[in-house]
Amino acid sequence: MLFLLLLSVTLLDTALGAVNDACTAGSTPGVCLSTSTCSSAGGTSHAGFCPNDPSTVQCCTKACATSGICRFSNTCSSGLTETGLCPGPSNFVCCFPSATSSCAPPAVNAATLALIKQFEGFVASPAPDPIGLPTVGYGHLCQTTNCGEVPFAFPLTQAQATSLLNTDLKTFTACLTSDISNEVILNDNQFGALSSWAFNEGCGNVGSSTLISRLNVGQDPDTVAAQELPKWDIAGGSVLPGLVTRRAAEVKLFQTPSNVIAHPPQC
Repeated sequence: MLFLLLLSVTLLDTALGAVNDACTAGSTPGVCLSTSTCSSAGGTSHAGFCPNDPSTVQCCTKACATSGICRFSNTCSSGLTETGLCPGPSNFVCCFPSATSSCAPPAVNAATLALIKQFEGFVASPAPDPIGLPTVGYGHLCQTTNCGEVPFAFPLTQAQATSLLNTDLKTFTACLTSDISNEVILNDNQFGALSSWAFNEGCGNVGSSTLISRLNVGQDPDTVAAQELPKWDIAGGSVLPGLVTRRAAEVKLFQTPSNVIAHPPQC
């Protein structure tokens, strides 16, 4: 009887062994998940690509934001990823392509860095942010336990945190460059204000926003920013005074004149 019980457990472990493992449906990367978990997260299940699992566990694929695709972080060749948009394990992330322009988006200007630092605040060692998410440095959202992906020892110096912030911002400037039509001309203050907003709200929210849609149909950028940015003042289901103030600062930066063009990217 004990032998049969152990055999049943072994067979069950074998049958479920591929859950959360990588799979490929045709040429599309995915993760083996239950069909219910996949569908509830907006993914698509494909049978026959997770052979060690029962019929209720299939290869789950998902497109994310406006230009990304869910895949394991170690297979994202662009290095531009965002968590929280894909089903499955934490390292199954939204991978964004490199900027579609022949030129990469520019680094944000000093005014943008100062604005982001002001509102994110400096945290030398991992700690919860105002809505409980683990962060470190200037708003770096931890991807692994104890922010193990950060290439510096804790506590961070401000210089290390600035380096980490500049690396993180590449994901969000690439999203903006991909989402905003090349017909839209933005100076470095306008692009920087949107980069601060994207860093705060995430590529998925930005890509599906009315703000980006209005820019892309040719509406006046200053008017669009003044009307749309203040709407993004909610976190954790509540209006946060800090977000109200941040959005106002982003609008002010957006409307600050500059002759430096940041979008479309210049070679």
